[in-house]
Amino acid sequence: MRTTSRYLAATRVITAIGVVSLVAACSGSGGTPATGGASSGGYPDQNITFVVPFSAGGPTDTVTRMIAEPMAAKLGGKIVVQNVEGAGGTVGAGEVSRAEPDGYNVLMHHIGMSTAPALYQNLGYKPLENFEMVGLVTEVPMTIVARKDFAPKTLQDLVTYVKANADKVTLANAGIGAASHLCGLLFQTAAGVKLQEVPYEGTGPALTDLVGGQVDFMCDQTTNTSGQISAGEVKAYAVTTPERVKSLPDLPTTTEAGLPKLQVSVWHGLYVPKGTPQDVVQKLSEALKTALADQKVIDQMAKLGTAPVPAEDATPQAHRAKLEEQIGTWAKVIADAGIKAS
Repeated sequence: MRTTSRYLAATRVITAIGVVSLVAACSGSGGTPATGGASSGGYPDQNITFVVPFSAGGPTDTVTRMIAEPMAAKLGGKIVVQNVEGAGGTVGAGEVSRAEPDGYNVLMHHIGMSTAPALYQNLGYKPLENFEMVGLVTEVPMTIVARKDFAPKTLQDLVTYVKANADKVTLANAGIGAASHLCGLLFQTAAGVKLQEVPYEGTGPALTDLVGGQVDFMCDQTTNTSGQISAGEVKAYAVTTPERVKSLPDLPTTTEAGLPKLQVSVWHGLYVPKGTPQDVVQKLSEALKTALADQKVIDQMAKLGTAPVPAEDATPQAHRAKLEEQIGTWAKVIADAGIKAS
């Protein structure tokens, strides 16, 4: 597998059902790996690495592992999921951007792919120029949650409380550029307040401290908070989408709760390095569509308050259009907030 030694730190192999298909493909191509700019030939004839640029167990990691097995089955090979975290997802994304463009290094990234150009002055890659888009995967709602003994009872109470106690309230996030950080920025803008932010290295540690009462509140994806909300381990105020989430039917939307300007969802997509053969990109896109139509994946996502995108969005064209639009949208939000990451 063409990958860097950094990737070898944490490996989980997801074995496909179609091993026979892999053997047949290898024998048909003489076992020669695909190379950048070439036809896919017997692709895949070796393990495919799915890089998650965030910590294991986090929302993006969870979504990746949901689709990896059915994608591997469709492709007739194996997918290795590896976590290469750091700097708001830019470390893993940067490594994939420099990887061999042969389809064996695939990046799963979220909304952070569209915010990184505005946040980081020395990013090292350009999302629209250094990657081929494979397709969108899902759009995950965000929730506003607090430690369970936090005084405010409703979202409006929360806004009133944080305005009166701005120097005391702590707003947790998973680090600069993380989805929870972006949602927190939008909350502060919508509420007209500036709060003390507490960044963590990942959503897992942030949510752990929230449950433990070390911080007051945060925004986080339903894929990470649904279990704690249902178990009563945190206090939930609202979901940041126009419609309620089926798995959390009693949780109002931000519009219903009186903060209509706070609207955000965390979309995920798959990427490969620029120059990856188009027939390889197409194979990956078709495998993605198959995975998103898998009933097991649909059911797993539903439990976490999300759903697969429609088949027409799991395409390179729809993915590129989404990325272009989101880069423009977030550039203004981040510039207005005056935030930069090193």
